[in-house]
Amino acid sequence: MKKMLRALGALTLAASAFATTSSFAADKVVLGVAIPTADHGFTGGIVWWANEAKKELEKANPDLKVIVKTAASAPEQANQLQDLVTVNKINALVIFPQESASLTQPVAQAKKKGVYVTVVDRGLTDTSAQDAYVAGDNTAFGKIPAEYLAKVMDGKGDIVALRGIPTTLDNERWTAFEGVIKQHPDMKILDAKYANWNRDDAFKVMQDYLTRFKHIDAVWAADDDMMIGVLKAIDQAKRTDVKIVFGGAGSKEAVKRVMDDDPRVKADVSYSPKFIYDAIKLTAEARLKGEKLPATTIIPSVLITKENAKQFYFPNSPF
Repeated sequence: MKKMLRALGALTLAASAFATTSSFAADKVVLGVAIPTADHGFTGGIVWWANEAKKELEKANPDLKVIVKTAASAPEQANQLQDLVTVNKINALVIFPQESASLTQPVAQAKKKGVYVTVVDRGLTDTSAQDAYVAGDNTAFGKIPAEYLAKVMDGKGDIVALRGIPTTLDNERWTAFEGVIKQHPDMKILDAKYANWNRDDAFKVMQDYLTRFKHIDAVWAADDDMMIGVLKAIDQAKRTDVKIVFGGAGSKEAVKRVMDDDPRVKADVSYSPKFIYDAIKLTAEARLKGEKLPATTIIPSVLITKENAKQFYFPNSPF
C-alpha cells in the first residue's frame, strides 16, 4: 500500500511538473477574435475571412473554440475585450484594433491576465502589450505606389493624397510614400487628408481638393474603397486633368479595372484581408501545441498590373 501511495505521489508530481511547463497545450483553447464591423469593403473582407477561419478551425480541432466579435468603435471594442476575458474566459486573442492608441491599454490588460495576444495590421503604440504581430507590408504599401507614380509621371507633377485613419500602419504607409516622392523635386504633394478608408468620406475630401486645386495630375487614394469615392468626385466635377488614381489593397473591383484597361486605374498594390484568417490559424495552431508565434510576421505587398492581375482577381470574394 505504501509503495502504491509513493507511486501515485510520484505520478502526481510528474503531472504537476508537466502542467507547469505545457499546461496551455493540455487545456482547451478559447480564442477571441476582435475585429471592426464591416463598414467598408476591406473590413467586409476581414469579417468574412474571420468567420471562415472560425468555421474551418473549429471543425478540424475539437479542443478549440473561436469567438468572433465585431465593433463599430474603439470604446465598443474595448468593452468587448473585457467581456471576452471575464465572461468568455478566453486564453488567446487575435485583435484587429479599431485604433492604435486607444486600444493599447485594454489589450495590455488582457495580456496581464494571461491571455496570449496576436495583434493584426493596426499595431499598438506599445508593443509590450502583445505577444505577436501579423500584418501586410505597410512600408511597401506606401513605397510601391510612390515609385509607380514617379515612373509613369516622369518624376514631375502635382499629387493629392488621401490617408486612412490615425494608426501606426497609416503612418508607416505615409512615411514610405512621402519618402519616395521627396526624392523627386519636380513632384509636389499638394495636400494629404484622412478619409477613413471610406468611399463617402473620400468623395467629400476629393470634392474639396477639386475645388481648391485647379490642376491635379494624380491621386494616391491609399485604399480601393477611397479610390471609388475619388473617381466619383472627379467624374461629377467633369475634371479631365487627373490622369492617374492609385488605390490599394487589391479589391476585386480595383483589380477588374486594371484588367479592363481603365484609363485612370492602371495599377494597384496587394494587401489582402485574408491575413486575419492567417493570423487566427497561426495563433490557434500554435496555442493548441503550447507554442508561440514569431514576434512579427509580415505578408508581402506587390504591384498589381495588367500582366499579373488575374492572380489577384477573386470574383466570389466579398472584397
